[in-house]
Amino acid sequence: MCRHNLRFVEMNRDTRLSDVLHVLLHLGHAEEPVTSEVLARSMGTNPAVFRRTMAGLRRAGHVRSGKGHGGGWQLALPLHQISLLAVYEALDRPNLFAIGNRKDHPDCLIERSVNVALADTMARAEALFVERFGEITLDMLTPGKPEPLSVHCGKAL
Repeated sequence: MCRHNLRFVEMNRDTRLSDVLHVLLHLGHAEEPVTSEVLARSMGTNPAVFRRTMAGLRRAGHVRSGKGHGGGWQLALPLHQISLLAVYEALDRPNLFAIGNRKDHPDCLIERSVNVALADTMARAEALFVERFGEITLDMLTPGKPEPLSVHCGKAL
């Protein structure tokens, strides 16, 4: 009997969605705008990368930012009006799967069959993912007593 063990190899993962959700939830409890420097530190990145990551969320109308003294990032909508799907889409739909199709021999019937099966399965999985993400709003992710951002970056809001 043949045993198949599914092994998940740890690879470089795109954590932008998780990072941004974390930041948005903290912003949902912030009383004042929070600077890019503070939020970038909480994500373990630099302010320029943070601002590029947040640009799509600003374009989508989920956050706003101000410059200068008293400036920073704020939610533009309440948490209950922002879905996981909206955030995912504002990040330009990062790849869900690292699985790819072979394209070395397009005339090979086996290669075609494998590619069709993989593509169909991935499309179904993505549809389920998108459906579920559309049902979850950020307020549903908020713990009863949220932690202050200072837990992550050593600076109180």
